[in-house]
Amino acid sequence: MVANSTGIPIEQIDVSAYVMPTDFPESDGTHEWNNTTLVLVEALAGGKKGIGFTYSSLAAATLVHEALIDAVKGRDAMAVTASWLSMVRAVGNPGRPGIASTAIAAVDNALWDLKARILDLPLVTLLGQVHEAIPVYGSGGFTSYSIARLEDQFAGWMSSGFGMVKMKVGRYPEDDFNRVKAARRVIGTGGELLVDADGAYSRKEALAYARQFSDFGVTWFEEPVASDDLEGLHLIRDRAPAGMNIVAGEYGYDLSYFRQMLQAGAVDVLQADATRCAGITEFMRVGALCEAHSLPLSAHTAPSIHAHPCCALARAVNVEYFYDHARIERMFFDGVLDPIGGVLRPDLSRPGMGLEFKRSDAERFAARA
Repeated sequence: MVANSTGIPIEQIDVSAYVMPTDFPESDGTHEWNNTTLVLVEALAGGKKGIGFTYSSLAAATLVHEALIDAVKGRDAMAVTASWLSMVRAVGNPGRPGIASTAIAAVDNALWDLKARILDLPLVTLLGQVHEAIPVYGSGGFTSYSIARLEDQFAGWMSSGFGMVKMKVGRYPEDDFNRVKAARRVIGTGGELLVDADGAYSRKEALAYARQFSDFGVTWFEEPVASDDLEGLHLIRDRAPAGMNIVAGEYGYDLSYFRQMLQAGAVDVLQADATRCAGITEFMRVGALCEAHSLPLSAHTAPSIHAHPCCALARAVNVEYFYDHARIERMFFDGVLDPIGGVLRPDLSRPGMGLEFKRSDAERFAARA
């Protein structure tokens, strides 16, 4: 505990976790899953409560209990970066990348929300708004979906005003041509089609599929090879058809990862995730890195976390409206933003991120020790 007699001390940090089943078995190019875990942090100071969360594992909640509460309790709620640095020091032995960064993210996101609420400001105003709204793309089209289910999902998003949709590829490469063809058919010529292989292809496979996908107007090829294969990403970026962006970065946990990716010339669009990269504090730094390299930034999943910081970053171009996370956030929180006309517009009438936790609705999904 760090006493602070001049600021507003952080009085309490509470953490809980919730395991939500998917509504249908889901898979991408390399993973399969049937549930998603949300770790929630609530931070109290000055008579206000801030909330933040990450999509991680129960281990992240354990680490908050074991290391991070003591690292921030008693610190000035106005000095979020100081608390962030304290948490980074506290995970020296567990190691910063991976679970530790997601745990820091949940606390850091809550502390930013708390500071904005103490000041009675929307978070985007506190961070410095540069965009009135941020575009979103509907993200789903899982490899476990039949073509009919994929078409229904994409048709629903397009009819709701989305201009972009993303589908998963790579688990069954022999099916990818027909699935991408079906996606293009249902969204029409006006919609932007994105694909995500989650690193499932080899370099030469990725180049071959890039040429095939180009025939259907695919403009975004995410993780065509593994995200740690920087040479491979650079190769695909150099040889991909004109008009197709190569995208990666969702597995970045610290600034050095993103810097190495940009120095390698690995991507046309850099992704980052404020629920993985140690929170909004590091996410804003990634935005500055994109500014320095004149590259666009895309927020990976968790739309309720990303709407405000993306509207405060000049290089931010979109937020992934990931099917699982959008469903969970709407069930667990009041104040979730609706994508209207394909964009998220921060609610400037509500302080912080504008979210209120619906504890009674979430309770049946609570993880028990």
